[in-house]
Amino acid sequence: MELICPAGTPASFRDAVEAGADAVYCGFRDETNARNFPGLNFNVQELVEVAAHARSNGVSTLVAINTYMRAGAEELWYRAVDNAAVAGADAIIVADLGLLAYAAERHPALRRHLSVQAAAANAEHINFLVDAFGIKRVVLPRVLTVAEVGAICRQARCETEVFVFGGLCVMEEGRCSLSSYATGKSPNMHGVCSPASHVRYRQDGTEMVSELGEFTINRFPKSEPAGYPTLCKGRFVAGDAVGYIFEDPVSLDVLAQLGALRDAGVTALKIEGRQRGRAYIAQVVREIRRRLSALETGDLPLSDRDPLLRLSEGQKTTEGSYNKRWR
Repeated sequence: MELICPAGTPASFRDAVEAGADAVYCGFRDETNARNFPGLNFNVQELVEVAAHARSNGVSTLVAINTYMRAGAEELWYRAVDNAAVAGADAIIVADLGLLAYAAERHPALRRHLSVQAAAANAEHINFLVDAFGIKRVVLPRVLTVAEVGAICRQARCETEVFVFGGLCVMEEGRCSLSSYATGKSPNMHGVCSPASHVRYRQDGTEMVSELGEFTINRFPKSEPAGYPTLCKGRFVAGDAVGYIFEDPVSLDVLAQLGALRDAGVTALKIEGRQRGRAYIAQVVREIRRRLSALETGDLPLSDRDPLLRLSEGQKTTEGSYNKRWR
């Protein structure tokens, strides 16, 4: 299975290559990608340079152009596809069907991967897009069990890629409106979930209060670290209870399921975290590369998660929908 790694900057891109990535995904410095945050992403010249560096090391470059086009501003997304092709990208990761059509017509030799933002969760959906737009790989949403992933792998007429470590969203990808409701900025169109411009912290007695837009998201006592305010991971009052109503602040970790995912027929394993720092990228890539090697040799107990636990949100992890015990 290929190991697909994130990069938010040229430096983290090179770190991912050095640490053992098979492919690195990144995005342009605008709203065409779903991690459109200040200080992150690439201009065209930077992409040219890192793609050449990756190619010289046998590593592929994938460009995420995975937000949805805005009516009247389609040219921005078309230009991103053109620039990815010119820069030497090996594939683009796309959700918008109109953009897939443009890429298939203008750049037929450029591989097209279906973004997780398209939320394609059944073989019929996937195969329709294979026939219509020639997609070569689908990134499956994080709402499926391992058995469901296996069923799709057996029926889909393209490669499959799944997330195995990093941030976890409570919503099916491409369907979130919470941040849009609070800030007017859409993760699926503007590429910003809980944008920093709408984040505030204030002291209220002994508590640190985090706010997003007009909403109070959390209150942290002095002994508790204050997390970043996202609506889906807010702590709210519901009746007599106070707690995380939508989702706990926790990271996805299904590294114990690597063997099951291989047996299911998965082509590639994806790490989330383009907004994370270089140390995160290097350590996570090296650890998962070590586990993939051990999967072939049997030298490592694959249930050991401790090395990456401190890099997880809230120092906690979950297998999420991959292991739907509530069923």
